[in-house]
Amino acid sequence: MAVVSRGFGGRRQVDPQVPPGQYRTDDFPVLTAGPTPLIGTVNWTLDVTGVDGASHSVSWQQLMALPVEDVTVDLHCVTKWSKLGTRWRGVPVAEVLGAVGADLEGVEYVMAHSHGGYTTNLPLRDLLHGQAWVAFEFDGSALAAAHGGPARLLVPHLYLWKSAKWVNGLELLREDRLGFWENFGYHPYGDPWREQRYAGD
Repeated sequence: MAVVSRGFGGRRQVDPQVPPGQYRTDDFPVLTAGPTPLIGTVNWTLDVTGVDGASHSVSWQQLMALPVEDVTVDLHCVTKWSKLGTRWRGVPVAEVLGAVGADLEGVEYVMAHSHGGYTTNLPLRDLLHGQAWVAFEFDGSALAAAHGGPARLLVPHLYLWKSAKWVNGLELLREDRLGFWENFGYHPYGDPWREQRYAGD
């Protein structure tokens, strides 16, 4: 009788384009922490709140007047699907912060706020230098409400829960503070290539 070591399962196919534990999908699954809000662009605003509590709002018209970038990025969801080569249009977060004259002295973290009360925390450095956008188009069309429209945060190098849908606020922080899913045990950073799904990973 052949002896097989416990846990032996043969050689697994490794896809170098997706992080460990992820699988490719051509779909764009819809996952939310609550009901989908329907938000018009007429009354849409993004509030940037400084560490001193002062807040400055960006209207939809002001957002559209800022420099726009077309980006093609891979998405990685904590539920283990990856969608490669997705096409977006949006305004770099750095441009939004610059437009309101945000004082970044001493700022280390940002809490993203969304319609419906959702929050997620990110290091400021991960929102700058061409790494994050306020995205309003997907695949050549206006961003659908189910995917966060009219505008969502897009931070593709982190798990997708960090790319807050229906974003309406960026709160600048000196110290880190956990957001919605992070308070339920998700990893405070969420690097898919390091499989940082849950606290302690």
